Amino acid sequence: MRMIDGRTGIEVMDRAECLQALRSDDVGRVAVVEAGHPVIFPVNYALDGEHIVFRTAEGTKLDATMKGGPVSFEVDDTDRHTRTGWSVIVTGWARVVTNADDIARLEQLDLQPWSEHRKDNWVAIHPERISGRRIVATA
Repeated sequence: MRMIDGRTGIEVMDRAECLQALRSDDVGRVAVVEAGHPVIFPVNYALDGEHIVFRTAEGTKLDATMKGGPVSFEVDDTDRHTRTGWSVIVTGWARVVTNADDIARLEQLDLQPWSEHRKDNWVAIHPERISGRRIVATA
C-alpha cells in the first residue's frame, strides 16, 4: 500500500524500498560535522547488510568519524524530463572499521575508490533512521 505524505503529497518509501534504492546506486553524499558545521562529500559506497561502507583517506571524513559525531548519508535519482525521482536519507553514526575479519569481508565488496589517492580506511555508517521519498508522475 502506497503511503502519501499528507503535507507534501510525496510518496513515502518504506524501509525495504529504501534499502533497495540504496543498493541500486554506488555514489552518494555523506554529511559530517566539522567545527560545528555540516560538510557534505560525494563518496562511492556499498552496502554491508544495512550498513553503508566507504573508503577514505586521512582528512575531514576520517577525523569526523574518529570524533564519533552524527552523520547523514543521501542518495537519489531524478528524471528532469518526467519530473520524477526518489531520495533516501540515512542518519546515524559512523565508525572506522579496524577488525581484520570485517575488513576482509568488506574487501569482497570490490569497492574501489575512484580517485588515484590511497584510501586505506574503511568507514561504516550504522543507520539509526532510514527514510525515503518518491515523486511519481501524476496521471
